[in-house]
Amino acid sequence: MSRPQSSAAIILVTETEFKRAPEVFLSATMPCVAVPADELTLAREIKERGARYAIVGSVKYTGPVYEALSQGGVIARFGVGHDGIDKEKATAAGVLCTNTPHVLDQSVAELAMLLILAAARRLASLDAEMRRGEWNLGPSGIELRGKTLAVIGGGRIGQATARIAAQGFGMRTVGFRRRSAATEPFDAVTTDFASAVRGADFVSLHINAEPANYQFINRPRLDLIPSHAWLINTARGSVVDENSLYDALVEKRLAGAALDVFDREPYVPADSSRDLRTLPNVVLAPHVGSHTREANRGMAERALQNIMLAAAGDYEGMDLLNPTVIAGRSSG
Repeated sequence: MSRPQSSAAIILVTETEFKRAPEVFLSATMPCVAVPADELTLAREIKERGARYAIVGSVKYTGPVYEALSQGGVIARFGVGHDGIDKEKATAAGVLCTNTPHVLDQSVAELAMLLILAAARRLASLDAEMRRGEWNLGPSGIELRGKTLAVIGGGRIGQATARIAAQGFGMRTVGFRRRSAATEPFDAVTTDFASAVRGADFVSLHINAEPANYQFINRPRLDLIPSHAWLINTARGSVVDENSLYDALVEKRLAGAALDVFDREPYVPADSSRDLRTLPNVVLAPHVGSHTREANRGMAERALQNIMLAAAGDYEGMDLLNPTVIAGRSSG
């Protein structure tokens, strides 16, 4: 297989991400090459091509990729969540890690609202019944106007979701943050989870996958959510204890759940006897929150920009996830 003469001056892009914005990658200043996403293959491609730059998705990378990239190389996350990248190992190897914040906020927020609407009007159940040849109105849906949305996590995506809910549908929004912050754009903000979800009709998750948030939505917190409410998750699957969620849904301690993310993707039940796909009060999507033309283009362009900035030594302009890696480096 022929290799580019200047192999270090190429960018390896994992195949799924390449396909999400091919027009951007094919027109990039530095040649971009699509490669498999699994770690051993990606590491081998990096070594064989002598590549310094890789754009990756949500696959977890635990070791070989950081060993393959040379010091000053970049592993650029195509997306905002970066729990699949081991920043400590990357820093030890002198590898810069970046993500693409802000460019996908609107797309994820819109999906969160779509899931809320689907829950409010029983869309998944009605669609399934129609496909079975049934014509059954069933239980009535609800209007969103005047209903309460608890937004767990007050970052940019949570704020965008709150704005759409309030301005577009007349919902009351309550934000939950671990630290006190300004109310805008929420009607109220609290640092107490119980207060945030009290009286909520929908609880939308917008927290990251840091260790402190692992299974944040557990049995005790699920018990604090009103039984008529729906849980919406467009954040990360690991923030929900899926077994406890299943039990709450089956026992009718929670009205339903609409999920775009899962602890294991593609989805595999944490317990084979607790398969969320078997429940009628669950709406499922395969992690498509940021999968729009606009967000895909924005993430591709931002990932490429981070690499170009690294190549130019403009580290301060990058979306660095491990800024300590540039300590002692020249900015020029």
